[in-house]
Amino acid sequence: MSIIDKWNEKLESKDAAEFYNTYLETETSAYKAILGEKNPYLQGSVEELSGRFNMEDWVFAGFIDGINTSLKEKADVEALESDTVLDCEIDFHKLYYNMLNAKAQWLYTLDEWDGIMSKEERADIKKQFTIDHTAVRDKVGRNDPCPCGSGKKYKKCCGQ
Repeated sequence: MSIIDKWNEKLESKDAAEFYNTYLETETSAYKAILGEKNPYLQGSVEELSGRFNMEDWVFAGFIDGINTSLKEKADVEALESDTVLDCEIDFHKLYYNMLNAKAQWLYTLDEWDGIMSKEERADIKKQFTIDHTAVRDKVGRNDPCPCGSGKKYKKCCGQ
């Protein structure tokens, strides 16, 4: 059983909510450390990195699974073992965007972001996120074909 399987098993267990609350604190401290160092590289074995962030190796595998979409090259989470050597580069802009997407306010409002990106850069990412997640629908013109598929003009069909 790989270490990510242990992570998934824990998330599906009965005490998952309690575990998840403690994990959020651990995750927050890991992000504070990463952002505080201003170093986008995670290098070392899973065992070394999990020790650096005060996590068990299977919890760190879950952390990597979560941050995977923010890495420049995705890590193979399924193949992670304690002795697996990681060499990951974090794209901080993508990470901030993904934190907005996850609605993780406790992460994207960390003070450590000040050293990584200016407030203007973060506002631009937030603006782009809002644009990307706003539903836009094309308006049917009066003389366009009706979207119901009848072949009639909209004004003579569903537009009455």
